[in-house]
Amino acid sequence: MQQRFIADVRTNPVNRAILDRWEQLALPDGWLVAGCLFQTVWNLHDGAAPQAQIKDYDLFYFDAADLSEQAEMRVQSHVDGVLRDLGVVVEAKNQARVHLWYPEYFGFDYPQLKNSCDGIDRYLVLSTCVGVRPHGADFETYAPYGLDILYDGVLSPNPLTDHRELFLAKARSYQQRWPWLRIDG
Repeated sequence: MQQRFIADVRTNPVNRAILDRWEQLALPDGWLVAGCLFQTVWNLHDGAAPQAQIKDYDLFYFDAADLSEQAEMRVQSHVDGVLRDLGVVVEAKNQARVHLWYPEYFGFDYPQLKNSCDGIDRYLVLSTCVGVRPHGADFETYAPYGLDILYDGVLSPNPLTDHRELFLAKARSYQQRWPWLRIDG
């Protein structure tokens, strides 16, 4: 299943370009995550262009040495410089500092994370908890809840971030774009 996932993710030319430039990004504990991955899979299921309806591309990294917003902005500026020609929005977020802004932005407490995968673990919808990055000549996939639920189109709330109203809003938004998705919970 992981090989299929990597192949599907790479059919999206933006994902492929980001992964091809990975070394230039130089993100500590970096991962390409979330929407650009699972939405590519869902687009392929629908026979749509792999990059259709994807509003942005998310990068997670982990740098506990500097938790300032300014440091994150410097990383974002570097990412923009490497990927600007792609003509898409790419957002780089330091998972070491999410606990500092999450409560004010979303209204819920958030634990201090130990690495980028901790952040992937906490997406509201279990099937969207996915990340990928180059690993030597191949790719590493992180999907703590498996890839079957992603391919089956099951939208279940994540018990680690069980914010039911936020989950339902997100799941309904996905279901409007991909009507075959099934909300379970």
